[in-house]
Amino acid sequence: MTYETITFDLTDRVATLAIDRPARMNALTPRVFAELTAAIDAALEQGARAIVLTGTGGAFCSGADLVGDGSAPMPRDLGESLDTSYNPFVRKVAALDVPFLTAINGPAVGAGLGLALLGDISVMARSAYVLLAFVNIGLVPDAGATWLVAKAAGRTKALEMALLGERVSAEEALAAGLVTRVVDDEQVLGQTQQLAAKLAAGPSVAIGMIRKQVAAALSLDLDQSLAVERENQTRAGHTRDFAEAVRAFGEKRKPVFEGR
Repeated sequence: MTYETITFDLTDRVATLAIDRPARMNALTPRVFAELTAAIDAALEQGARAIVLTGTGGAFCSGADLVGDGSAPMPRDLGESLDTSYNPFVRKVAALDVPFLTAINGPAVGAGLGLALLGDISVMARSAYVLLAFVNIGLVPDAGATWLVAKAAGRTKALEMALLGERVSAEEALAAGLVTRVVDDEQVLGQTQQLAAKLAAGPSVAIGMIRKQVAAALSLDLDQSLAVERENQTRAGHTRDFAEAVRAFGEKRKPVFEGR
């Protein structure tokens, strides 16, 4: 498939997707979401076992393109855009059976912040910043940003960011628990891809269950979480990867996981 708004690369079972609208700071349009969705499907069909999302140029993503790409006007009911583009993509990422990582190479603003925080692991450039900019244009957070920020940083930080609409530096984002790591700008994509490669070589079935198990735990009580753990452990215990790990332990070598 030929992409107009993103780039796609698949190397060693790691798919790297980059929003490619640098002149618009990688602002989001319906076409961007459609192409990201198609690229994820293509990556999985081709055997990807980890996915990285980043941006080209100096930004990760500036959020919704208020001008648009000329293919369709912005709907008067903005909830329609959420129904057709934003929310389906966020749900698709949340439901993935492979790890999803974000390389935050520059500013992540508005809905772009939501996409950045979707990463199971998020690596942020030292010069980058995140910004819940919605209040500055009379809107409310979307793309899952309310849930993602509140769950990561807590109610107080979420309200501060959402109500004041101020930039949060990479170091502040790390201290608040919003991102996983902060590295020098030139190392962001490389380090994220290295982490993705490590995950892609791991026990994929267990990794897929872990990401969903942690998400579920955020809204379950202890007893319910124990039940989820029990169900997933039963499934993990029957995988070929677990059997390989047991053999490797007995043979004093590193396991070679097949992702099955």
